[in-house]
Amino acid sequence: MKEILENSIYFGFFVTIGAYLAGLFIKKKLKLAIFNPLMLAIFLVMGILAATGVDYEAYEKGGQFVSGLLTPATVCLAIPLYKQLHLLRKHGLAVAVGITSGVVTSAVCIFLLCKVFGLGHQHYVTLLPKSITTAIGMGVSEEAGGIVTLTVMSIVITGIVGNMCAEVFCKLARITHPVAKGLAIGTSAHALGTAKALELGEVEGAMSSLSIAVAGLMTVIVVPLVSGLI
Repeated sequence: MKEILENSIYFGFFVTIGAYLAGLFIKKKLKLAIFNPLMLAIFLVMGILAATGVDYEAYEKGGQFVSGLLTPATVCLAIPLYKQLHLLRKHGLAVAVGITSGVVTSAVCIFLLCKVFGLGHQHYVTLLPKSITTAIGMGVSEEAGGIVTLTVMSIVITGIVGNMCAEVFCKLARITHPVAKGLAIGTSAHALGTAKALELGEVEGAMSSLSIAVAGLMTVIVVPLVSGLI
């Protein structure tokens, strides 16, 4: 059975889709933010691979078909932004200041945490792209000499936490304006956060989608400038 699964290019594809659908089902039934579908899917895939004995390389033969859709899915987030383009014109300055503040804050926090925990240069540049979408973050990490797999993991964890806690944090910080909510969520929690922003409203989703692209481009510029600090 193991050999059959390892030789099948569809095994990883169906396991990935099935695990995520199972995660959605569990989230719908339990209705608790902690049961994030993506997080559940990750643990389910790990459990299936452990139970079947299939290694990651064999799984990735089919899983790559799903991960290949990541970039076009990110680009599709431009649709809600286009529908709310008038808001971008109206709040241009707030958008620029908000996203810039988010990118700078993320970089400063990573720098301080690496100093506190005594992490070296490689781990520092690995974590710098944690708040941007995976499609961009992987390239940034590789170019800076980081560990790409750890970068992906940090991006996923950041997104899951952002998706789970975004609404609570907005309430605690008393952020009520839909544009401010969208900018905060998208800048800090990329695509997974944007999924939550879309649940909050169309304006929040549009602003969060904008933040993904702009924050990603800013991070591409910022990382080479600050990577030598550690």
